[in-house]
Amino acid sequence: MQLPTNSARQLEIGDHTRERIVQRHGRRQAPEDDAGEGLPVGLYAAQCEECFKWRLISSQEEYEDIRSRLIEEPFTCHRKTDTSCEDPPDIDYDTTRTWVIDKPNLPKTPKGFKRRLVLRRNFSKLDAYYVTPTGKTVRSSTKMLAFVEANPQYKDIPLSDFSFAVPKVMEETVPESILKSCFSSCKRSKKTKDESVDIDGR
Repeated sequence: MQLPTNSARQLEIGDHTRERIVQRHGRRQAPEDDAGEGLPVGLYAAQCEECFKWRLISSQEEYEDIRSRLIEEPFTCHRKTDTSCEDPPDIDYDTTRTWVIDKPNLPKTPKGFKRRLVLRRNFSKLDAYYVTPTGKTVRSSTKMLAFVEANPQYKDIPLSDFSFAVPKVMEETVPESILKSCFSSCKRSKKTKDESVDIDGR
């Protein structure tokens, strides 16, 4: 199953044609009690520009390399060893997993650092952070600047190489149980707010 074109075009970022080619998707849908503090990204995939089939990418490093110059060098099946458009897809875009879509041309993670993405337990969005070579976790550009200033050995790394932009969660692939839970929570929150307004207005 190829990704429906309108799924990419619903996004309001960058080059819509390129966006649909490389996407990142999470682990298999898990029960709510397995969500813990968040779900890490489990798999990486790229969509061929020519045949629209999905190809699994073996590592985060390779995925980031593809993404970093996606607009200039669109992904095709031939970039994967012993693979062509004639081969069946490695994976299908469906609801057996929660998928998220990345922006094209984000920078590769600087050497020695680790970039982490974690899906919030309510599946509303992802959070991005970096683990520095010293083991420190950095969650914003401001704190990254402070880290570099305190550790001058990293001053030659441009701050623009650290991106806290996060992929978009594809809502149609979020588990129904999560959507229902969020809907119920929103209704309860709205009801409480309305009751507070009534009380304050008396």
